[in-house]
Amino acid sequence: MHPMMKPALKRAWRERQTVQFGVTPAHAVTVGPVDTATGAFLELLDGTRGLPLLRQEARAIGLPDGQVDALVKRLAAAGLLDDPTAGGPAADALRKRASALDRLRPDLASLSVVDPEPGGGIRRLAARRAVRVQIRGAGRVGATVAAVLSASGVGRIDVLDGGRVEPWDVAPGGLSGEAVGERRETAVRQLLRRAAPDRPPRSTGAAGSRGGEEPGLSLVVVTPRDGLAAYAPDPAAAQDWITTGTPHLYAGIVEGTGVVGPLVLPGGTACAGCLELGRAERDPGRSRLLAQWRSGRHRAAVQACDIALATTVAGMTAAHVLSFLDGELPASTGARWEASLPLLDWRSETITPHLDCACSAAGKSEREHTSEFGSQHATMAR
Repeated sequence: MHPMMKPALKRAWRERQTVQFGVTPAHAVTVGPVDTATGAFLELLDGTRGLPLLRQEARAIGLPDGQVDALVKRLAAAGLLDDPTAGGPAADALRKRASALDRLRPDLASLSVVDPEPGGGIRRLAARRAVRVQIRGAGRVGATVAAVLSASGVGRIDVLDGGRVEPWDVAPGGLSGEAVGERRETAVRQLLRRAAPDRPPRSTGAAGSRGGEEPGLSLVVVTPRDGLAAYAPDPAAAQDWITTGTPHLYAGIVEGTGVVGPLVLPGGTACAGCLELGRAERDPGRSRLLAQWRSGRHRAAVQACDIALATTVAGMTAAHVLSFLDGELPASTGARWEASLPLLDWRSETITPHLDCACSAAGKSEREHTSEFGSQHATMAR
């Protein structure tokens, strides 16, 4: 081990013998008492020394035998230590791709704050390369989500959408003005290539040159250009994902409202069917309204999609996706977040599993739900 104080956490003395690492309450940790010799020793934890050399230098500044190991153990338990040599083979491979790692260093610094284990940040970052995500919809929201995920090191992103790029699809973080008139499939592929920190892994599916198996889907992100399909998703469209146990997340904009969620873990959290059944109980006229809205009879040629709101929704969606892919359960799990123009007050709504829904998420205790979430997600993270 080559201990290193996590450089992403800003350090300051709260008082003469107490050091605070980190600024925000979510990640700040205080350590004390810290005497002069221990404070000097902290400066040596820069990742260039192994424990034997640290023990020697500690003796030279007056620290007693055994204190180095105890201090390192204490700092590691507090989530304050990183290790530039840890993380496993995938992390070592990423370190060898210097140009890609340089692009990803801000992301690595962020992950090192989130993951308490030494080497945990680069382990998570390297694991993204083997992940496969499908994005359904490549308008202002979907294309931007795809670009952000590609720039974050996600190795395989399949974007499904038809037609050609329209002028109103252009967004600062998504499709460019030069793409107008191109087939969406071609334009998005070029977008992903430009955004990626390096060349993604070759396909190993049936059509690939290596003859291996294509990686399974870790997540489907539903970002339709018609935001109604995200705000009031059709349960029939998600039936295959429910059957195969594929996690999926809805996001989009309808009129002046942006939505992120729910993230559905099939059999564990509420699905699109639960959402529709629950709202129909509270609003008896909803089914009739949905049938008319989905018919497309009065659909406008260009959907309302404020560019700033679209960029905000895309960023939040990508952040929730990455949190999930990195092994967490973000706040959109079984819940929906909404913000409406012009006030943009984000609010959340928990989506409750419905007893009449065929997804089988209802009828379980909170303990059973939590256990199922954990087991499913642990499998996907591996």
